Amino acid sequence: MFRALYTAASGMAAQQMNLDNIANNLANASTTGFRARRLQFQDLVYQNVIAPGSAATAQTTVPEGLQIGLGTRVAGSEVLQTQGDMVNTANPLDVVIQGQGFFQVQLPSGELAYTRDGSFHLDQNRALVTANGNALQPSITIPADALTINIGSDGTVSVTEPGQGQATQVGTIQLANFPNPGGLSSAGGNLLTATTSSGQAVVGTPGGADGLGTLQQGMLEQSNINVVDQFIQMILTQRAYESDSKVVQAADQMFQDLNNLPSR
Repeated sequence: MFRALYTAASGMAAQQMNLDNIANNLANASTTGFRARRLQFQDLVYQNVIAPGSAATAQTTVPEGLQIGLGTRVAGSEVLQTQGDMVNTANPLDVVIQGQGFFQVQLPSGELAYTRDGSFHLDQNRALVTANGNALQPSITIPADALTINIGSDGTVSVTEPGQGQATQVGTIQLANFPNPGGLSSAGGNLLTATTSSGQAVVGTPGGADGLGTLQQGMLEQSNINVVDQFIQMILTQRAYESDSKVVQAADQMFQDLNNLPSR
């Protein structure tokens, strides 16, 4: 009965964390470029009451044994890398990645961060930056007299200026990808940072030989959150939590019955 209490408690703690993760997914259902996370669970150690394969007699062994599990824990959170829906914004500074890859931006510390959020703006120097002012890397500056801004599927950024019949290239957007994108660390603000688990960034041209996606101007990628699926997971989490709490109540009732046994 003591095992039942602690085992059920581990399940309740794990389901509480699962609900926290679902809440974060739902809260970011409208966050541009957001990637859903899904928790992964593992069972804990087992108490070997009778070890499998132990001797039953001098000539026979126990075929199955008797092992009692001691609960569960959250082992990690998997980032789902499915493509989110794309919406047409008609804003020339909005860019979506069709396929794999991340935009590179520079943090105030000088460190590089990565994002799927392609809603760019111009700062006071007319450089392309994120909503938080982090500069796109490599840096691209738009001339003050630019009449139009065109971003090609290969990342080429060109502008037309007064008195010029042809567009002028002012830079190229490069994308980065990782051997294990799921190993990137979430830093908030739609930003991810590289870790030992993610591996080193592989930088290349959109649509090139590195398997990087292509760009589409005037569109944004929405969150890949499936709200219906998240609600289903929330119901399942609630039921699992309720089942664990019932085990705690049952073990408590058994303790109460034991304490009420008449003494000799």
